[in-house]
Amino acid sequence: MLFVSIGVGFAAAILAWRERPEPGATPLVALLAAQSWWAVCIVFRLRAPTVPAKLLWADLAWFGVVSVPLAWLLFALEYTGRDTYVSRGTFAGLAIVPVATVVLAFTTPYHDLLTVHVDAVAGSGVLQVEHGGPWYAVVAGYTYLLGLAGAVAILDLVSSDSLPFRGQAAALLLGVSVPWATNALYLVEALPTAGIDPTPIAFSVSGVAYLGALTQFRLLHTNPAPRKRARQIIFDGMQEGAVVLDTNDYVVDANDYIADALDTPRCDLLGRPARAVIPEYERLPAEGTLDGYLTIEADTGTRPFDVGVTPVENGRGDTIGRVVTLHDVGRYLRQQQRLEVLNRVLRHNIRTETNVIHGYAEEFGDERAADIIKERALRIDAIGQKGRDAVELFQDARNGEHARRLDDLLDACIAAIYEANPAISIEREYDPDDVAVAVSGLLEPVLENLLENAVRHGDHDSPTVRVDVERDETRVHVTITDDGPGINDTELAVLEDGTESALRHGSGLGLWIVKWGTEMMGGDVSFAENDPHGTAVTVSVPVLATDDA
Repeated sequence: MLFVSIGVGFAAAILAWRERPEPGATPLVALLAAQSWWAVCIVFRLRAPTVPAKLLWADLAWFGVVSVPLAWLLFALEYTGRDTYVSRGTFAGLAIVPVATVVLAFTTPYHDLLTVHVDAVAGSGVLQVEHGGPWYAVVAGYTYLLGLAGAVAILDLVSSDSLPFRGQAAALLLGVSVPWATNALYLVEALPTAGIDPTPIAFSVSGVAYLGALTQFRLLHTNPAPRKRARQIIFDGMQEGAVVLDTNDYVVDANDYIADALDTPRCDLLGRPARAVIPEYERLPAEGTLDGYLTIEADTGTRPFDVGVTPVENGRGDTIGRVVTLHDVGRYLRQQQRLEVLNRVLRHNIRTETNVIHGYAEEFGDERAADIIKERALRIDAIGQKGRDAVELFQDARNGEHARRLDDLLDACIAAIYEANPAISIEREYDPDDVAVAVSGLLEPVLENLLENAVRHGDHDSPTVRVDVERDETRVHVTITDDGPGINDTELAVLEDGTESALRHGSGLGLWIVKWGTEMMGGDVSFAENDPHGTAVTVSVPVLATDDA
């Protein structure tokens, strides 16, 4: 049987060698080689004619004995996709016991940590080599601990929905359990072995099991290593937050998305109570979708999330945890807001203007009525243009931001306003260095609408508009100040709330374009009264690049 162990072991090792560099191939070769070497040493020890020769082969066998559990664990971890645990540091730590054992085995005359005794077995003519000492107990514990750890990793595959993986797992567990059980029976002296450790004989069973796994179940050729890693990549790469809770509502896993949203390192989330991690946790249902939205405060403002809770069940149907998913619906809500406003403006404002035109058209003989018709027609055209501007703004945002130099952008906006309104006066109050920066091109329609609004609401025929620019390390602040009557409180309240109604709405699209465009750039807009009258509107947006960068 020892020769069967050697032959089958080397045959399986050759097949595994050919599968390199598949995950688990190299440690499996080491495992099979170690088992075969252990059996070879037993054969030579039995055939050795002298006691010193037998002791030599007994010492040499330790190379295989201590390599088997280490190679088994490394194979199980790498094969099942837990290769993150297979590092040089891990290997060095696990190799301490094997290296120390080999050293102690070859220095037994000088210590009692690992002892060896040779006795004749009565009636058999066989010399029995027995090991003992405190270190022998350490080796036994080390062997069974690593064997158990590797078996636990393989056990995950027994319940796999893939038949090849189940077959592979069964063969591997058979291959490790038979020698394991045999060795345990030998240690407690439950087997009549005539002084020979029967573990290498049991390797004939494990060799056949591994050989069958390689040939019948495509071990290494089809392995589960990518599955665990792929699932982790998908989990971490999800475009929504995910938090895994245990039955006591402690965080056992979380992906990078939710860690970024909470502005907390992922490692700091693990092991904490869910209510200390997830805002408004008490609102979450035990299962299903949260009624309403959960909000998370971030540097860029409040982010609303749609939340779902899904139970995690084991194979028996028992709940062992929950997965909380958080989907950022901020972009969706903003889009809904824009559509509502566009719908209201295009439906209500244009209808109102058309009604006025219709009413005065009945008195077309009146010159004043004709003038009003012309004025209202122009206003309808302007409203339509604003609608088109808004659509273009959204389109530009979807296509990606393009950088523009702020000084060129300001020159273009001011030139366009001068062309349409030659009588206006525009004062520029800024340092040339402050505008020598690159900003998003979405700032152009924002500033155009602010300048148009300032000119249109001027108190006289020659309104005065002032443009101020300030810059800090990361942002540029552009302020447009006019001398008009100011923006009424209702208009500002509607902008601040972000929604309109039939009874409470703004007067047009211009300021909405300002708000939306600024938000798309990751900036903000603020309104202040100008002394003695008028409004100062400040738009703050990120600096994309500087001339001195």
